[in-house]
Amino acid sequence: MKYYVFTVILTAAATLAFTAIVWRIGLRYRLYPEIRERDVHTTPKPRIGGVAMYLGVLAAFALSSQVPYFSIIWTDPSRNWSIMAAATLIVIVGVADDLWDLDWMIKLGAQFLAAGIVVGFGGIQIYYLPVGTQLAVSSWVGFAVSVLAIVIVMNAVNFIDGLDGLVAGVALISNVVFFVYTYIVARDTGASSYSSLASFIAVVLIGVCIGFLPLNWNPSKLFMGDSGALLIGLLMATAAIAFTGNLDPRLLGDNDVFGRSQLLGAFIPILLPVVVVLLPLLDFGMAVIRRMGRGLSPFSPDRKHLHHRMLDMGHSDRAAVLVFYAWTAVVSIGVLLMYFGTAQDWPGDYWLGVGYLVLGAAACIAVTRLPSRRARAAHPVPDATPGPSAPDASESDPTAEQRNA
Repeated sequence: MKYYVFTVILTAAATLAFTAIVWRIGLRYRLYPEIRERDVHTTPKPRIGGVAMYLGVLAAFALSSQVPYFSIIWTDPSRNWSIMAAATLIVIVGVADDLWDLDWMIKLGAQFLAAGIVVGFGGIQIYYLPVGTQLAVSSWVGFAVSVLAIVIVMNAVNFIDGLDGLVAGVALISNVVFFVYTYIVARDTGASSYSSLASFIAVVLIGVCIGFLPLNWNPSKLFMGDSGALLIGLLMATAAIAFTGNLDPRLLGDNDVFGRSQLLGAFIPILLPVVVVLLPLLDFGMAVIRRMGRGLSPFSPDRKHLHHRMLDMGHSDRAAVLVFYAWTAVVSIGVLLMYFGTAQDWPGDYWLGVGYLVLGAAACIAVTRLPSRRARAAHPVPDATPGPSAPDASESDPTAEQRNA
């Protein structure tokens, strides 16, 4: 564990230093685009924070190659080199998009190429799904599913990047939970070493997010941009596939490992990696359905993301971000508690996690809806009375349509 702690500290320190340097470079050379209509901020800021995060990731991987404890993740160097190559491609395309607004087809093509590098050259893919005892998939099916999963998670994370500190904080919470899960599973399965690629990537992301947040917290000095959000999504998806797709299916039939609830134990390896990115996936799915329903491209921008809706409800930027943090913690920790309850034979087994989820969700719903209730109490809607109809808002207020766009 101490090696993971040192990795977090060193990665966070390196990322913080890189972030300060990138911020100064961005200001000096005016590396920021004009403010878009859908943007929440009103002051131009550099969008190249992803470069600093990328450099922090490189530093962490370089350090791991010199530490004997992490030698197991270098037994197959092609995996790490493929991750670095894919990350490099994503960051280059992300920076180009942040500066010059690339066509969405170019970005999507680059994402598929990056995912193909990880899966095809790195061999990090789903070979079987841990459902029941085993559900093997063919190499081509595993390749296609793995590539598609990485692309979806990259876009899901990128879609919620709209408020100061939102993506970095959500990723921080998610990866802490995911790391705890992978570490405990390694312990429970009697692994010879607790070092694994999935755990290492999670720790690196924890350090990167900690190092980036000081300059990204509201009021932020710079944004991570597409380069940072896509990088986080790429690494989170890669870690999930590296862990879930390669679990020994024989372990799933051992109730002493995955808990006395066979059904729950069989699905947790799939459930938890999905749960830690649940909010981004939810926002992504809603956006795709919404835009395609209007006959638009699923990647066409709008101002209907979850964080926009939170602001429209009356939340401040910081309050909206903290509510997202709360939802992420409640859902991911709840599933983790289910695993603990069944694996450790706690009283009630997985019901402790279910209870935590129910109570936490109720509290989050109350906090989420609080500004709306306050607004209705402060400005009650008058009773409808006969009389001339009021003019349409868009006619009386030329900015109403823009606000509701």
